[in-house]
Amino acid sequence: MANAGVQLLGFILALIGCFGVIAATIMVQWKASAYVGDNIITAQAMYEGLWQTCASQSTGQVQCKVYDSLLQLPGNVQGTRGLMVSSIVLCFISILVAVMGMKCTTVMSDSPELKDKVALSGGIIFILAGLLALAGTSWFGSNIAKEFYNPFTPTNSRYEFGSALYVGWASAILVIIGGAFLSCHCPKQDAGPTQRYPQPHPVGGKNYV
Repeated sequence: MANAGVQLLGFILALIGCFGVIAATIMVQWKASAYVGDNIITAQAMYEGLWQTCASQSTGQVQCKVYDSLLQLPGNVQGTRGLMVSSIVLCFISILVAVMGMKCTTVMSDSPELKDKVALSGGIIFILAGLLALAGTSWFGSNIAKEFYNPFTPTNSRYEFGSALYVGWASAILVIIGGAFLSCHCPKQDAGPTQRYPQPHPVGGKNYV
């Protein structure tokens, strides 16, 4: 298995990525109003997130409104919510599992092989969590791009990538890299073929056919 230094580095990267996934899920800047065409000069900026929408005035005042109904939301918003929340849940599970399996902890120190398997499991769960977050942010971003380049979308209704998407992408990559460090496997060196010696016969013994 990976040494303690590599495991600790992977755990720190994955932990930072998990905090980033949580921050991206909470942030409202998933979609930001695009300043194109006649919308270049405007008195307010619109932001849409997974949980609420906000309008920022030029005076600095920000007004936010939570979505009224879950069933009225677009399918990509509902799906992204599920993927991000699932990623966060897996992050918490993987943190607990990885802490027990890391070599720098004393948990299960009397069973090194089992401890390595637990660390491997924690790394795999981290990778799954990162893939879920990456899928959610990429899905949401692809829908923004489709609506932006759709010629039937009004100019004042076009949105571009918000800062939450970039935070989510970076965090998902950190979680995946951290999980890979935790689950990297170094094959053990073989001790070589064991030599077998013939069993000695007892002194004075007789062999019968």
